[in-house]
Amino acid sequence: MLIVGLTGGIASGKSTVSKRLHEHHSLTIVDADKIAKEIVEPGKPAYNKIVSHFQPNLPNLVDPETKALNRPVLGKYVFENKSELQVLNSITHPAVRRQMIWEIIKSWFSFDKMVILDVPLLFEAKLDEFCGVNVCVICDGELQLERLMARNPELSAEDCKNRIKNQMSNEVKISKSDVVIENNSTREKLYEEVDKIVKQLMPSTFWSYFEVLIPPVGLASALIVYLRNTLFKKGVSSTVPIAKLQKTA
Repeated sequence: MLIVGLTGGIASGKSTVSKRLHEHHSLTIVDADKIAKEIVEPGKPAYNKIVSHFQPNLPNLVDPETKALNRPVLGKYVFENKSELQVLNSITHPAVRRQMIWEIIKSWFSFDKMVILDVPLLFEAKLDEFCGVNVCVICDGELQLERLMARNPELSAEDCKNRIKNQMSNEVKISKSDVVIENNSTREKLYEEVDKIVKQLMPSTFWSYFEVLIPPVGLASALIVYLRNTLFKKGVSSTVPIAKLQKTA
């Protein structure tokens, strides 16, 4: 099974790519954002830690009726305070990671040939180290700001700029990615690029069954990917051509 890490800056089009992969190619999507919402539901361990740490500075953090977190308030606060963003990430990332691993295991036993890890902070959380291929969706800065303001009208232009500024730059993401999708044109062009990449990366059915039916082979394959990413990819500053990926995936 090929694990593909999918990431991209806020409002870059990553979610559109993820939706295309699921709806058109029937690929399993392990969505970090969706899991992140589930693990902070009232009563969950991560929820309790967040309330304990942030509520003294954010009296309106919790809805008095539903007890749900006021996500816009929390988001605005942490994106304006980098140290607090680190605290929030230290609470949520381990819980999200555990659930993602469980979803991957289920996909492996379901004989999925490819599973997509849809993770906005793929590189920051070092989850790219477990992926056979890492794909990044990017767009021009002005277009990114325009899309974010249209998507989140409750945010001011300054809020949007802060959220973009607090993320890893496109340049760094590109240097860490195997495949880069530029989403500066139409949705149709984006779909064409996504479809081409899926066709070139999809492993054979035989190999996918072979990995599951003979567990040592699957474990060895996963270990090779991890070692390659942690030992040999450090310092790499250019993307790998699709043609080369097709030979190694």
